[in-house]
Amino acid sequence: MAFSFSDQHLDQYHTQGFTVFRQILPPALLTELRRVAGQARDLARQQRGSQTQRLQPVGNCPELDQQPFIDYAELAPLNDAIHRTLTPRHSHGNRQLLGILLEPGDLPWCTQWHRDWRDNVSGLDLALWDAHFSDIDYFNQVNCALYDDACTWVVPGSHLRRDLPGEAARFPERPIAGPDLEGRGGEERERLCLDYCRSMPGALRLHLEAGDFCLYRNSLWHLGNYLPYQQRATLHDAVDTPEFLAWRNAALASAQQRREAGHSMDNPNKAR
Repeated sequence: MAFSFSDQHLDQYHTQGFTVFRQILPPALLTELRRVAGQARDLARQQRGSQTQRLQPVGNCPELDQQPFIDYAELAPLNDAIHRTLTPRHSHGNRQLLGILLEPGDLPWCTQWHRDWRDNVSGLDLALWDAHFSDIDYFNQVNCALYDDACTWVVPGSHLRRDLPGEAARFPERPIAGPDLEGRGGEERERLCLDYCRSMPGALRLHLEAGDFCLYRNSLWHLGNYLPYQQRATLHDAVDTPEFLAWRNAALASAQQRREAGHSMDNPNKAR
């Protein structure tokens, strides 16, 4: 069935922090993106080993055919859906940001629960994040699945608020730790990662089918959980604005200065 935009997409995005444009990639484009994603997997593992989780940005990889990524960026129904959910000023498909998320080659693993920038940029002045975490001009992100993908977990609605008491109690320290996987076998790692995903109050697993485009707020609580026996090739993209580009440049420069000055993350135990 051809994709059709509805008010439900708009409502879900702004209240829950994510929405899925089901089957929005046409089959011919999906075929081409899968072809180049297979090449990207080989390239990433050659460069960084079998456990690597991504190749990013694709624009820095002259070995890869760039045309499928250009076609993805120019896909008219997708651009229309993004503009209707956000604004006509929002754009996606910048190949200097676009990456491909991959399954690990050998062992299960997962990221830590986090809100992007707040929890994974060392030295960031958290007041910069706090001022914009719920603003739709900032922190819009994409997972576009080329194969069925159930790797991403989120806490719906958390993009609109600071941490709840249960969330702060679950992760009282910064940086947030992931599960302890050191020395564990594959099946034990798989179980530990799943238990860790479920340990966050209100956690929900997102299920994407091939050709689905998930637009989400990366200021949500979220994580990725990966299994070597489940093939993954998911476009990982930003939906950008001039304001967010300027904010990123300023935030990264500030964080670098703070690191050089010896600052750690502000108020690491404070719920936000």
